[in-house]
Amino acid sequence: MNDVEAVKTRAEIENVERLLRKHYGDLYGDIWRIGVNMALRISDMLAIEYAQIDFDRREYRTVEGKTGKTRIITLNAVALELIERRRQAHPDDIYLFQVHSNRTASLPPKPISRRNVGRAFQAVGEIVDVQIGTHSMRKSRGWAMHFDGVSLELIAKVLNHASTATTMRYIGLDKQNVSDTYTDYVL
Repeated sequence: MNDVEAVKTRAEIENVERLLRKHYGDLYGDIWRIGVNMALRISDMLAIEYAQIDFDRREYRTVEGKTGKTRIITLNAVALELIERRRQAHPDDIYLFQVHSNRTASLPPKPISRRNVGRAFQAVGEIVDVQIGTHSMRKSRGWAMHFDGVSLELIAKVLNHASTATTMRYIGLDKQNVSDTYTDYVL
Protein backbone atom coordinates (compact mmCIF):
# COMPACT_ATOMS: atom_id res chain seq x y z
CA MET A 1 0.00 0.00 0.00
CA ASN A 2 1.35 3.43 -0.93
CA ASP A 3 1.80 6.08 1.71
CA VAL A 4 -0.82 8.77 1.57
CA GLU A 5 -0.41 12.37 2.56
CA ALA A 6 -2.24 15.01 4.53
CA VAL A 7 -3.88 17.81 2.60
CA LYS A 8 -2.08 20.68 4.28
CA THR A 9 -4.16 23.84 3.96
CA ARG A 10 -7.79 24.66 4.59
CA ALA A 11 -8.11 25.87 1.01
CA GLU A 12 -6.79 22.54 -0.29
CA ILE A 13 -9.12 20.61 2.05
CA GLU A 14 -12.06 22.58 0.64
CA ASN A 15 -10.81 22.05 -2.92
CA VAL A 16 -10.66 18.27 -2.40
CA GLU A 17 -14.22 18.36 -1.10
CA ARG A 18 -15.36 20.45 -4.09
CA LEU A 19 -13.67 18.10 -6.57
CA LEU A 20 -15.15 15.02 -4.90
CA ARG A 21 -18.63 16.55 -5.13
CA LYS A 22 -18.06 17.55 -8.77
CA HIS A 23 -16.65 14.22 -9.99
CA TYR A 24 -18.21 11.68 -7.60
CA GLY A 25 -21.23 13.31 -5.95
CA ASP A 26 -22.30 14.58 -2.56
CA LEU A 27 -21.80 11.24 -0.83
CA TYR A 28 -18.03 11.38 -1.41
CA GLY A 29 -17.83 15.08 -0.59
CA ASP A 30 -19.70 14.42 2.65
CA ILE A 31 -17.42 11.51 3.56
CA TRP A 32 -14.37 13.75 3.07
CA ARG A 33 -15.71 16.74 5.00
CA ILE A 34 -17.21 14.74 7.87
CA GLY A 35 -14.06 12.60 7.96
CA VAL A 36 -11.78 15.62 8.26
CA ASN A 37 -13.94 16.90 11.10
CA MET A 38 -14.30 13.61 13.01
CA ALA A 39 -10.81 12.14 12.39
CA LEU A 40 -12.00 8.54 12.53
CA ARG A 41 -10.37 5.65 10.72
CA ILE A 42 -12.21 4.94 7.46
CA SER A 43 -13.57 1.59 8.65
CA ASP A 44 -15.13 3.31 11.67
CA MET A 45 -16.39 6.21 9.53
CA LEU A 46 -18.21 4.04 7.04
CA ALA A 47 -19.82 1.99 9.82
CA ILE A 48 -21.51 5.02 11.43
CA GLU A 49 -25.18 4.33 12.08
CA TYR A 50 -27.64 7.10 12.87
CA ALA A 51 -28.61 5.20 16.04
CA GLN A 52 -25.09 5.86 17.40
CA ILE A 53 -25.48 9.63 17.11
CA ASP A 54 -26.94 11.58 20.02
CA PHE A 55 -28.25 14.68 18.27
CA ASP A 56 -29.29 16.34 21.54
CA ARG A 57 -25.80 16.04 23.02
CA ARG A 58 -24.09 16.50 19.64
CA GLU A 59 -22.07 13.34 20.21
CA TYR A 60 -21.13 10.21 18.35
CA ARG A 61 -20.32 7.15 20.45
CA THR A 62 -18.51 4.11 19.07
CA VAL A 63 -16.12 1.30 19.85
CA GLU A 64 -13.16 1.58 17.50
CA GLY A 65 -12.66 -1.45 15.32
CA LYS A 66 -8.85 -1.35 15.39
CA THR A 67 -8.28 -0.63 19.09
CA GLY A 68 -11.51 -1.81 20.73
CA LYS A 69 -11.54 1.47 22.67
CA THR A 70 -14.76 3.37 23.30
CA ARG A 71 -14.72 6.84 21.77
CA ILE A 72 -17.10 9.71 22.28
CA ILE A 73 -16.67 12.41 19.67
CA THR A 74 -18.30 15.79 20.04
CA LEU A 75 -19.72 16.75 16.67
CA ASN A 76 -18.76 20.24 15.55
CA ALA A 77 -21.17 22.48 13.64
CA VAL A 78 -19.95 21.42 10.18
CA ALA A 79 -20.15 17.68 10.89
CA LEU A 80 -23.53 18.02 12.56
CA GLU A 81 -24.95 20.07 9.67
CA LEU A 82 -23.78 17.56 7.07
CA ILE A 83 -25.02 14.60 9.09
CA GLU A 84 -28.40 16.25 9.58
CA ARG A 85 -28.64 17.06 5.87
CA ARG A 86 -27.89 13.44 4.99
CA ARG A 87 -30.49 12.21 7.50
CA GLN A 88 -33.16 14.50 6.03
CA ALA A 89 -32.31 13.45 2.47
CA HIS A 90 -32.46 9.73 3.38
CA PRO A 91 -34.72 9.39 6.45
CA ASP A 92 -34.99 5.60 6.21
CA ASP A 93 -31.23 4.95 6.07
CA ILE A 94 -29.49 3.03 8.82
CA TYR A 95 -25.95 4.05 7.85
CA LEU A 96 -24.74 7.60 7.46
CA PHE A 97 -23.00 6.65 4.20
CA GLN A 98 -25.45 4.07 2.91
CA VAL A 99 -25.38 2.72 -0.65
CA HIS A 100 -28.41 3.64 -2.79
CA SER A 101 -27.74 1.88 -6.08
CA ASN A 102 -30.46 -0.02 -7.91
CA ARG A 103 -28.31 -3.18 -7.78
CA THR A 104 -28.44 -3.20 -3.98
CA ALA A 105 -32.10 -2.26 -3.57
CA SER A 106 -33.19 -5.81 -2.71
CA LEU A 107 -30.20 -6.47 -0.41
CA PRO A 108 -29.93 -5.51 3.26
CA PRO A 109 -28.69 -1.93 3.75
CA LYS A 110 -24.93 -1.45 3.81
CA PRO A 111 -22.47 1.42 3.80
CA ILE A 112 -20.40 2.35 0.78
CA SER A 113 -17.22 0.30 0.46
CA ARG A 114 -13.79 1.45 1.54
CA ARG A 115 -12.50 0.45 -1.89
CA ASN A 116 -14.86 2.83 -3.72
CA VAL A 117 -13.99 5.69 -1.37
CA GLY A 118 -10.28 4.99 -1.84
CA ARG A 119 -10.60 5.05 -5.62
CA ALA A 120 -12.43 8.37 -5.62
CA PHE A 121 -9.95 9.94 -3.19
CA GLN A 122 -6.99 8.66 -5.22
CA ALA A 123 -8.41 10.08 -8.45
CA VAL A 124 -8.98 13.50 -6.89
CA GLY A 125 -5.49 13.30 -5.41
CA GLU A 126 -4.10 12.95 -8.92
CA ILE A 127 -5.92 16.14 -9.91
CA VAL A 128 -4.47 18.14 -6.98
CA ASP A 129 -1.08 16.36 -7.09
CA VAL A 130 -1.27 14.98 -3.55
CA GLN A 131 -1.30 11.27 -2.68
CA ILE A 132 -4.77 11.14 -1.13
CA GLY A 133 -6.22 7.99 0.35
CA THR A 134 -8.72 7.05 3.00
CA HIS A 135 -6.30 7.97 5.81
CA SER A 136 -5.79 11.46 4.38
CA MET A 137 -8.84 12.78 6.25
CA ARG A 138 -7.30 11.94 9.65
CA LYS A 139 -3.86 13.08 8.56
CA SER A 140 -5.26 16.37 7.26
CA ARG A 141 -7.03 17.08 10.54
CA GLY A 142 -3.86 16.28 12.47
CA TRP A 143 -1.78 18.51 10.20
CA ALA A 144 -4.27 21.40 10.46
CA MET A 145 -4.26 21.11 14.26
CA HIS A 146 -0.45 21.07 14.29
CA PHE A 147 -0.27 24.06 11.95
CA ASP A 148 -2.66 25.97 14.24
CA GLY A 149 -0.37 25.31 17.22
CA VAL A 150 -2.19 22.46 18.96
CA SER A 151 0.28 20.37 20.98
CA LEU A 152 1.39 17.03 19.59
CA GLU A 153 0.18 15.40 22.80
CA LEU A 154 -3.37 16.64 22.21
CA ILE A 155 -3.26 15.69 18.53
CA ALA A 156 -2.10 12.20 19.55
CA LYS A 157 -5.12 11.97 21.88
CA VAL A 158 -7.51 13.08 19.13
CA LEU A 159 -6.08 10.52 16.71
CA ASN A 160 -5.93 7.91 19.47
CA HIS A 161 -2.20 7.32 19.02
CA ALA A 162 -0.13 5.77 21.79
CA SER A 163 2.76 8.20 21.31
CA THR A 164 3.61 11.58 19.84
CA ALA A 165 6.28 9.88 17.71
CA THR A 166 3.50 7.96 15.96
CA THR A 167 1.57 11.19 15.48
CA MET A 168 4.61 12.98 14.04
CA ARG A 169 5.12 10.23 11.47
CA TYR A 170 1.40 10.02 10.77
CA ILE A 171 0.90 13.70 9.95
CA GLY A 172 4.13 13.87 7.96
CA LEU A 173 6.58 15.70 10.20
CA ASP A 174 10.01 14.56 9.09
CA LYS A 175 13.74 15.33 9.24
CA GLN A 176 13.29 18.22 6.81
CA ASN A 177 10.79 19.91 9.16
CA VAL A 178 13.30 19.58 12.00
CA SER A 179 16.14 20.83 9.82
CA ASP A 180 14.06 23.82 8.70
CA THR A 181 13.79 25.03 12.29
CA TYR A 182 17.51 25.86 12.28
CA THR A 183 17.05 28.38 9.50
CA ASP A 184 13.54 29.52 10.42
CA TYR A 185 14.39 30.36 14.05
CA VAL A 186 17.44 32.56 14.16
CA LEU A 187 17.80 33.91 17.70
